[in-house]
Amino acid sequence: MAGRERIGEMSAPADLLARPVYGVQQVDRILSLHPGTALRWIDGYQRGGRWYDPVVRLQSTGDTVVTWGEFSEVRLLAEYRRAGVPMVHMRPVVLRLREELGATYPLALAAPWLEPNGRELVQRTQVEVGLDRRLALVVVRNGQLVLSEETQTFVAAVDFEDGITRLIRPNPRLDQVVFDPLRQFGEPIVRSVPTAIVAEQYRAGDSIELIAELNSLTKEQVEQAIRFELGGAQRAA
Repeated sequence: MAGRERIGEMSAPADLLARPVYGVQQVDRILSLHPGTALRWIDGYQRGGRWYDPVVRLQSTGDTVVTWGEFSEVRLLAEYRRAGVPMVHMRPVVLRLREELGATYPLALAAPWLEPNGRELVQRTQVEVGLDRRLALVVVRNGQLVLSEETQTFVAAVDFEDGITRLIRPNPRLDQVVFDPLRQFGEPIVRSVPTAIVAEQYRAGDSIELIAELNSLTKEQVEQAIRFELGGAQRAA
């Protein structure tokens, strides 16, 4: 809004966030979302004769291609899937943060999560729009303004670079498995090897040691790739 400081306004290389990377069905698959979830959050949906505006996009476009910025925001929203509150309730916060930060993908920036005045902006925005507490992005604990459990998990899964989300881990506990918009079409990888290839070799009977040797990976990278591929329900948990 006019007169307010635009936090982290940028140094963000918006071209990477705007880079087309995925299809919506691919997003559902690699984030273990129910089919159709990514499309509803990104582009809106109609139910019972009523139209629900998208959370991620400013308005519906009908485009099923997902940018890196959109994917990053869906990765964060996925942490709230068990909240029991329609995700569309998050839209007013995203709209306000988009305006305040002067950025198309405000949830994909480092500033709201890593900068104290960024967290203050998020808190103020939550209050102003009356966001359900179950969808809170930041919370007050022991008199301190901190990230919510869901946002903490998201931040732990992200590598920020130049103020934006550069790499994402589907699961912070599997720190070798990443989504990288510049490698392997954004599919989950260890180093530069798709986890699907590692899992395929493992299912074919190759030992972890052999798979590591064939792909120039460490044993830990192979084990993490296998755990990721075999633990679908836990990918974004």
